Amino acid sequence: MHRDNQSGTSEFLLLGISESPKEQWILFWMFLSMYLVTVVGNVLIILAIASDSRLHTPMYVFLANLSFTDLFFVTNTIPKTLVNLQSQNKAISYVGCLTQLYFLVSLVTLDNFILATMAYDRYVAICRPLHYVTAMSPGLCILLLTLCWALSVLYGLFLTLLMTRVTFCGSQKIHYIFCEMYVLLRLACSNTQIIHVVLITSGCFIFFTPLGIMIMSYVWIVRAILRIPSASSKYKAFSTCASHLAVVSLFYGTLGMVYLQPLQTYSMKDSVATVMYAVVTPMMNPFIYSLRNKDMHGALRRLFLGKAFRRLT
Repeated sequence: MHRDNQSGTSEFLLLGISESPKEQWILFWMFLSMYLVTVVGNVLIILAIASDSRLHTPMYVFLANLSFTDLFFVTNTIPKTLVNLQSQNKAISYVGCLTQLYFLVSLVTLDNFILATMAYDRYVAICRPLHYVTAMSPGLCILLLTLCWALSVLYGLFLTLLMTRVTFCGSQKIHYIFCEMYVLLRLACSNTQIIHVVLITSGCFIFFTPLGIMIMSYVWIVRAILRIPSASSKYKAFSTCASHLAVVSLFYGTLGMVYLQPLQTYSMKDSVATVMYAVVTPMMNPFIYSLRNKDMHGALRRLFLGKAFRRLT
């Protein structure tokens, strides 16, 4: 294997979850199906929001950004996985691996920040409805989204630059579907203790701060809803938050299974949880947000009817 002066290797081998030809064939069609569903679902969400002026509100602007993030997230990993499942050459270059890692970290972080922003938006809408228009002004929404994107880009860059200090040597076989932080650290032949401490410390701040915002927002939301006298109004208020809570639970549940553990205990069994947050969550988000959302139903219906009308004319 060719050597690189800084990393000790010039490429990695992404062997995936299984090396059995039969299982690889099954995995190929499974990942392809999930990828196509994810792309179609998130593109429809973005187009529906962009084409319907009634959805040009903070809640749906944040949702469009979440869909774009999920779309970019799966495109960063799944196409390479599909190629590897059908190819004898499963190599990915050192630069390609770090590039994939950079987008992986940045987009997971961005998902995290946008979910926190959406929770704050729901808090203002339910707990301070009379001040919603001024509290969630277009200027503030743009500022919040800019901060989300900027912090995510910087955090991804920070961790990627940190990984360039790690030395790899010997056979670099990755029994995984993409270049992931913990997997790469386990392959290192240099001391990674300091990097691991930095990773855990920064990760706790980056992920638990937004999670704290979400928990506080929903504590206040629940308190406000319980004070509503009408049962139908309570149900309507809870239903507006149910989809967001489902996405948050799925996202943090699978993410916590992978990263809230010491590096030494990380093993291949965690690949299932990684596939959940890397593939299943982006695929499920469009369905969760549109399943019981009448505004989204109407926007999607108008989107399809508009396209059908244009074809007829």
